[in-house]
Amino acid sequence: MGRNQHVTPHRNGGWQVKGEGNSKTTKITKTQSEAIRIAKGIAKNNKLELLIHNTGGRIREKNSYGNDSFPPRG
Repeated sequence: MGRNQHVTPHRNGGWQVKGEGNSKTTKITKTQSEAIRIAKGIAKNNKLELLIHNTGGRIREKNSYGNDSFPPRG
């Protein structure tokens, strides 16, 4: 089973893509949009959640690409 993907600021600058609970970063990018593109691909391919954090580290957006038990209509 895969791990939900997080896009967070990297401590040395830029942005990182990291699987939930992983100690190692999957990918470091210069821009948040590039990190989101990479994380979205991983989340879609593995049917996971994508959590995008702001510069302060708080979650600003959450998207599900998995098999939701109660998907919204429309």
